[in-house]
Amino acid sequence: MSVMSVAECALWLLLALAFWKRGFARRFPAMAAYVGLHAIAAPVLAALLVLSRQPGKEFLFAGYFFGYNLVYLASSVLILFVCIEVFRSALSAFPGLLKIGIVIFRWVALVSTIVAFSSVSFHHKGTVLLLDIAGWIMRSVSLLELCLLAFLFLSMNTLRLAFRDMAIGIALGFGLMLGNDFIGASLLTAYASTMTSQVELFYQALVLVYIGLWLTYCMLPAYAAKPLVLPANSAIYRWNEIASALGHHGTKVAPQQMANSFFLTDVEIVVDKVLNRNLKDRKSEM
Repeated sequence: MSVMSVAECALWLLLALAFWKRGFARRFPAMAAYVGLHAIAAPVLAALLVLSRQPGKEFLFAGYFFGYNLVYLASSVLILFVCIEVFRSALSAFPGLLKIGIVIFRWVALVSTIVAFSSVSFHHKGTVLLLDIAGWIMRSVSLLELCLLAFLFLSMNTLRLAFRDMAIGIALGFGLMLGNDFIGASLLTAYASTMTSQVELFYQALVLVYIGLWLTYCMLPAYAAKPLVLPANSAIYRWNEIASALGHHGTKVAPQQMANSFFLTDVEIVVDKVLNRNLKDRKSEM
């Protein structure tokens, strides 16, 4: 565990350097903030945990406890913004669908937040309440992330997404992270008395895997996205056009008086045409 903890700190630092060096911070600022947060927090928390085990420095564990939970809470909020960034990147070629999708995404995030806070037991006080809030927010964000990951993989061919794209790598890494959290929590609940150390090793190993995955995506050669060309009869092209038209203001409707004047003008033109035709008929008869 000590070796893997040191490796985790090193990987976070390498990932932060590679992420900024390759320019991904401009494309995914929320992901850059998430990586930067963990690159700073991981070594600090690890140092507090090690020092708190020494005699006479047990008080440092309180700093580790509150620091860990505050980082956990900040991470859950940042993951929500990362989901929006990945969603924007995936639908960047379809502005109409992106506009509608972002609105739906925000409403789902709002409902998830409300459900999360309504599920928190406010009978708890102090640190327990902080744990409850952080845990429920992370669960809500985790569901959004898993749904986003499923959406990306199910619509990859339709949206012409490449597996080498950084957006796919970010979503895949978070999918592994959330799966790791779910499996680790389930195993600890079922085998807390007999397999605690094995579960912790398994959990820490998967942490290294998804950080290494993000680092691998950062180190890959730059992916040049090709222009998206769709046939006019494509279903997604039609849906994008419909979504683009929604919410756009068309030609302003004329006031009622103007409409009446246009109507009377048309009637006068029709009457004039009829009179002219009758006069021509009479002249021909004469």
